[in-house]
Amino acid sequence: MGKTQPETSITKLETLTKTITNQKEIANTFNRYFTSIVDNIRNNSNGKVKSNNRNPIKYLINQYTNPFPNIKWDYVSLHKIDNIIKSLKSKNTTGYDEIPVNKLKISAPYIISPLTYICNTTLNTGIFPNRLKYAVVKPLHKKGNKHELSNYRPISLLTAFSKIF
Repeated sequence: MGKTQPETSITKLETLTKTITNQKEIANTFNRYFTSIVDNIRNNSNGKVKSNNRNPIKYLINQYTNPFPNIKWDYVSLHKIDNIIKSLKSKNTTGYDEIPVNKLKISAPYIISPLTYICNTTLNTGIFPNRLKYAVVKPLHKKGNKHELSNYRPISLLTAFSKIF
């Protein structure tokens, strides 16, 4: 169609101490950086949330000292799952399972019954399937120098199936 995709691979990354060109080391550096962001924010704000100056952990503990009431739920119908699948944006992006939403929509008439069963079992047991918790995390360039670590933010690509639940 004449459209070319921009180069998405990161060939070089500059940190405070060195320049990294090894792809595995670049991935590990992004992983360490993205997982440390929350700790850095927490340490820099002295455990306080800027919007209301409360310690978020203590605030949550104080808010939920009483047990939650039982949740009443109804079984999910085939029609409801079908509507959810139809409402998903038709994209070619995939999670770790490499199944795009487009393919899920095409195969929906054939797999809707087992999906409904799995959804209802999940609701009944309160256990979300572990494999649907996985995501592919990719660095997305925000702006500025493409070789600087701080100019990227993480995006999570979920599986199409996890979006149904």
